[in-house]
Amino acid sequence: MISAIKDFLKLESASGLLLIAAALLAVGLANSPLSHYYDLLLDTPVEVRVGALHIAKPLLLWVNDGLMAVFFFIVGLELKREMLVGELSSARAIALPAFGALGGMLVPAGLYVLVNGSDPVAMQGWAVPTATDIAFALAVLTLLGDRVPLALKTFLVSLAIFDDLGAIIIIALFYTSNISTISLIVAAVCIAALAMLNRNQVYRLTPYFLFALIMWVAVLKSGVHATLAGVIVAMFIPLEADPESGRSPLKDLEHDLHGLVAFAILPIFAFANSGLSMNNMGLEQLMHPVTIGIALGLFVGKQLGVFTFAWLAVKMGLASLPSNVNWSLIYGVSLLCGIGFTMSLFIGSLAFESSGENLFFDERLGIIVASTFSAICGYLWLRKALN
Repeated sequence: MISAIKDFLKLESASGLLLIAAALLAVGLANSPLSHYYDLLLDTPVEVRVGALHIAKPLLLWVNDGLMAVFFFIVGLELKREMLVGELSSARAIALPAFGALGGMLVPAGLYVLVNGSDPVAMQGWAVPTATDIAFALAVLTLLGDRVPLALKTFLVSLAIFDDLGAIIIIALFYTSNISTISLIVAAVCIAALAMLNRNQVYRLTPYFLFALIMWVAVLKSGVHATLAGVIVAMFIPLEADPESGRSPLKDLEHDLHGLVAFAILPIFAFANSGLSMNNMGLEQLMHPVTIGIALGLFVGKQLGVFTFAWLAVKMGLASLPSNVNWSLIYGVSLLCGIGFTMSLFIGSLAFESSGENLFFDERLGIIVASTFSAICGYLWLRKALN
């Protein structure tokens, strides 16, 4: 039995299978007689107090703001390594995912506005289809196994990071009503301290983690999404080897955190965020302009925006295709970018929480329908393209 479990964990697709299983379990619970207990679990208040510092949030937000910051931290580590010594070490290589991410935000937002432009309340959700859920997209890509070129995974990760950073900027500019200047100043001081540690070639990780914790709390209190802190901290972890130990702090962290993220953090996140109740779903909800706008934006807008802008970047000579990657594979990844879950759900809650209308179900329905179609179509397309 233990041997079988070890063999399963060694499979490249194991983390993706576990992630999807957690999401399906959440949907099953949310549509069962146990749905009340599922909601109670996510709404459980968790409070931390140190002197005057007080953080009180439901369990769901501790998962989204805390555990996901660790996920974005390891993604940031991978991105930094690729930018310095990997596929993204040249400006032309960075341009491709950057242009793809730009198109993946502009075109979906444009389609949403086209459908909901006449409704000022619905227009608050224009940014919902601009985000890509890197966790679920990577899970689907992982299911294809060793056939997927590393450069294609790097392209998706890089594009999703640019996409998420764009989403966070959108949240800060358009969906943040109360920005704490003091918290942002504290975060800026932490960034300066991290830069100083890196510049002075400090290889011990304890000082980095100390300032990372302070910065995460500051960003959390600032009103800006806390996961941004994970990406920023990763940029300052030294890649070069410690002269004394001969080991790279960045590469060691990547190795040590991979199992935790793949087999614990991401499945917990999927379980906490995927429990969408379908009890009241009908034609009215399916045909709601918000539902249609989000679904079109994610499923149609994402693939058109990402692929077209990436193609233009190459044709204009600003970028080049990664090694072992063709346009068919790029289109498959563009389809996967229509998986919106994480940031789309988050932006949707910010967009409609004070609207005075109950659009939450419409927003969630559009996201889950488009994300499901994007995942299935992206998987089938890439499976055929990789044969």
